[in-house]
Amino acid sequence: MIDFRSDTVTKPTAQMRAVMNDAAVGDDVYGDDPSVNQLEQYAAERHGFESALYCSSGTQANLLALMAHCERGDEYICGQQAHNYKFEGGGAAVLGSIQPQPIENNTDGTINLDKVVAAIKADDFHFAKTKLLSLENTIGGKVLPLSYLKQARECVNKHNLALHLDGARVYNAAVKLGVDIREITQYFDSVSICLSKGLGAPVGSLLLGKKALIDKARRWRKVLGGGMRQAGMLAAAGQYALEHHVARLADDHDNAAYLAQKLNSLAGFDTSSFQIDTNIVYANVDESIDLNAVVKALKKQSILFSAGKPLRLVTHLGVTKQDIDSFISALSAEI
Repeated sequence: MIDFRSDTVTKPTAQMRAVMNDAAVGDDVYGDDPSVNQLEQYAAERHGFESALYCSSGTQANLLALMAHCERGDEYICGQQAHNYKFEGGGAAVLGSIQPQPIENNTDGTINLDKVVAAIKADDFHFAKTKLLSLENTIGGKVLPLSYLKQARECVNKHNLALHLDGARVYNAAVKLGVDIREITQYFDSVSICLSKGLGAPVGSLLLGKKALIDKARRWRKVLGGGMRQAGMLAAAGQYALEHHVARLADDHDNAAYLAQKLNSLAGFDTSSFQIDTNIVYANVDESIDLNAVVKALKKQSILFSAGKPLRLVTHLGVTKQDIDSFISALSAEI
């Protein structure tokens, strides 16, 4: 099976499975799971925070961050394309009674900070209270510049807001920039990190922040039904991913560039309009190509991708250059 739908489809390696099998476990709700505790302590220290919380998913981690930063009737500002606004079921509004204030993203994934300032509500009982700016890095595979993160930090400091990072793929950003992860996380009050995308763990995300914030998020995790019991096998996989699967993300980036090059060699496919920084490739597809039919045909050949517009393909540890060549050959035969 060759699967370009997302890096969420990665499977644990043999070495990771061995670590999972040998992991010490306990009841995490009681704070008794040694592998979860070890991961949380390691992650907090590694990323420069006081505390960390192991969560079942990136969606949960983002929601807990929003609910820990904001109260009912508060507001957070984010990008129009932000995952925690567009792709997480409206959880902040539905479950947190938190109002999102989306602002259109620039083509490079940033949000114009002047527009952020203009969107901050006045201190007036008619309005929701603006409490938080949420950024995403990477966003659509694009890396936010460190200079922009510094400017965002200065902006929220000036206007008394907190700053959250949806860092589902933040390690892709760090590898692309060639910096230690703390060069990114230093600017934020909270960060969520997905372990089950490019890093290759089977389940889980981390939420990082000050102890008081994480204590509050832990309570909300329980309220939302997310207290876990013997989660140590999953946590051990997450720690293995952080310790062993970061540097290899560069392979995914290299494969994405190779995939984009190969796609551009096919009539009717064009990636030139898109910024391809990391492991996500977008392409415009000519209207003459019945992409839905192509998806169905290649599925029969055990090649999976989605027929969205624009076309989106994701490389990960389960995709090699040989797989890409096989995909391009099959795709060429169908169009």
